[in-house]
Amino acid sequence: MAEKGREIFDVTLFKRLLTFIKPYRLIFIVSILCVVGLAVFGALKPRVLQEAIDTQVALKKYDGFVFYIGIMLGLLVLEVICQLFFIYYASWLGQSVVRDIRVKLFKHMLKFKMTYYDKSSVGVLITRAVTDMERIADIFGQGLFMIFSDILKMAVVAGFMIAMNLKLSLIVFITLPLVVVATKIFQRYMKQAFEDVRTEVSNLNSFVQERVTGMKILQLFTREATEYRNFKTINERHKKGWLKTVWYNSIFFPIAEFLSSLTMGVIIWIGGLNVVSTQTASVGELMAFIMFIPMLFRPLNQIANKFNTLQMGMVAADRVFKVLDTESQLDDTGTVEATHFKGDITFNNVYFSYIEDEEVLKGISLNIKAGETVAIVGATGAGKSTIINLLNRFYDINSGVIKIDDIDIKDMRLAALRSQIAVVLQDVFLFADTILNNITLNNPEISEDDVIEAAKAIGIHKFISSLPNGYHYNVKERGVMLSSGQRQLISFLRAYVTNPSILILDEATSSVDSYSEQLIQDATDTITKGRTSIVIAHRLATIQQADKIIVMDAGKIVEQGTHQSLLEKDNGYYKNLYEVQFLKAEAV
Repeated sequence: MAEKGREIFDVTLFKRLLTFIKPYRLIFIVSILCVVGLAVFGALKPRVLQEAIDTQVALKKYDGFVFYIGIMLGLLVLEVICQLFFIYYASWLGQSVVRDIRVKLFKHMLKFKMTYYDKSSVGVLITRAVTDMERIADIFGQGLFMIFSDILKMAVVAGFMIAMNLKLSLIVFITLPLVVVATKIFQRYMKQAFEDVRTEVSNLNSFVQERVTGMKILQLFTREATEYRNFKTINERHKKGWLKTVWYNSIFFPIAEFLSSLTMGVIIWIGGLNVVSTQTASVGELMAFIMFIPMLFRPLNQIANKFNTLQMGMVAADRVFKVLDTESQLDDTGTVEATHFKGDITFNNVYFSYIEDEEVLKGISLNIKAGETVAIVGATGAGKSTIINLLNRFYDINSGVIKIDDIDIKDMRLAALRSQIAVVLQDVFLFADTILNNITLNNPEISEDDVIEAAKAIGIHKFISSLPNGYHYNVKERGVMLSSGQRQLISFLRAYVTNPSILILDEATSSVDSYSEQLIQDATDTITKGRTSIVIAHRLATIQQADKIIVMDAGKIVEQGTHQSLLEKDNGYYKNLYEVQFLKAEAV
């Protein structure tokens, strides 16, 4: 037995795929009945032709000829009807199954830990959710049912041939094993070829997605020529992957066609001799066999072709199911349904690492009282943003405990926890949608009037109203129609309108102009009032009024206190940091 990844057909994977058909059993049955109809009605036509020739044409009797023509027309109409219903319902079934799998996949991905996304390519995930899904749909529309139809048609045709003339049937069947062997070899090579193709498609999607997203960086550092060469290399691999499948097809199908034509020639020769000399075959049987041979060999060729489609779908399904089988969810087993926090936050001896054995936080312990504004400062990589990530449970800690209002955050439902914490990040992400939808994130509980009132409260209603269409202005992808300061103001309003118990500002004023900074500072004063607030900042001038300043270095808290008390420490970490920034400001 070959390894699972090299099997010609993975039965276990296929059975799992078929479980998604259960809600659509009736449509599945109708599709199967249509397949049976196509096979039977198609095979009956040569049989009716044989009867018409032998009982009418050969005997020069035409009184019943119209009857046979009527039967032929009836079979043709039934075949067309079956074909129509089959094409529609098979495709409908495929798209319905893909819709269900895609919904399940997206729901599964929504619950992944941030660690999964840190290590995964966005382009690859897009390929799984979009391109691979279409290949799965083809399994039903062009693969599974078509293969079943072809096999059934071959069986029915073979049965008619044996019943009509055993000798001629044996001549036809002699070449069938050669085609079957060639088909099995072809399928084995095509399975590997399609795995290579899907890998290269994922690589290509990932490369393009990342370069388009980072186009500004490429142009700033004049990397266009280098990335163009890299793209040509990846695209060449993609082309070679597809050409390998074309090469296998170009070998197999001419061989199969040659064997079919050779068999046809032998049947005409031997059958013709039988008709003329020994009379062991009738003219009608010879005509029927001439029609039967393509009906026997062409489905076999088509099975190979449809098996290609099936294989591509199976490879895609395997990749999608690997994502579905990925266990990267946080344990959302908490039962506490906190609707509002007082805002007391406690970190008790917390250790954490993104990568095993590389600790980012080393025994952090801190207490933040309800309603306090606490600033966290320190050099890049000190662990400031990590504290925010852990408070929101984007990651689980290695050891220690994090509590809000004396309740371990692991005992809270994730949705309840995160709904009470609002975060304003340095790198604001806006969707290609209106300002209103970017603020409410389509939360039906937040009305446009609520948004307008909140905007007035923090002093940015005038700015939004000045834009074309105001709150219904489309900011395009990632908010490119707005400046960085304007995007930051939108993120402040997004946080404020949810009325959070805890507010987190992560480097919220680090890269904005002086006008926007003043608006943001005014907004900050408004939205931090009366709620627990954590402010992470490099610019120490913005956090001097904080109730407490926590100074971090290399994953540890090295100092705590007010701005004034920290400045009074001789050779203190904060004092040295402040003086360096103050001297730089004076120099400017």
